[in-house]
Amino acid sequence: MKKRIEAAFVFVIAVMALSCAGETKPATPKETFQTYTKAVRAKDITAMKLLLSAETIKMHEQEAAAQKVTLDDIVKRETLIGEGQAVVKVRNEKIEGERATLEVENAFGRWETLPFVLENGEWKIDKKGYSDQLMKEIEEINRQTDEEIDRQRLDPMSSDPSLSNQNPADALSSDN
Repeated sequence: MKKRIEAAFVFVIAVMALSCAGETKPATPKETFQTYTKAVRAKDITAMKLLLSAETIKMHEQEAAAQKVTLDDIVKRETLIGEGQAVVKVRNEKIEGERATLEVENAFGRWETLPFVLENGEWKIDKKGYSDQLMKEIEEINRQTDEEIDRQRLDPMSSDPSLSNQNPADALSSDN
């Protein structure tokens, strides 16, 4: 009987220990960014790198090689917050599977969407995704600009609103 009580006691202790040591939830993207901000302010390059996605580290390694500097130099220089930015506001955290976004107010007071990726159970800042997103936006602006230039080449009257409602023959005769 004593052995059963001891076995039951050991079992209960083991269950309690396992429940206390159960899976912990990963820090949220917001918490990850807050930790990153603290690391930037403390100039803790190692902590900053640990909070960046693997693709971001690869991107920074390529930049470092091209510029003949160290990875640490790139990480230190390319922070997501302004040097004099005392307060960093965040809002609208959105998590969708293994991807997330967080809006971050930059040093100029503009809100930017920062992507995150879940890697090995931890949310990492995806500056590579951020870079890709900016490139897509620039490409879209360039495409729209090219379309407007082409439209103006094909229809020069469309660029001058005062001429757009006139018959081209009337516009020519009013010059005489």
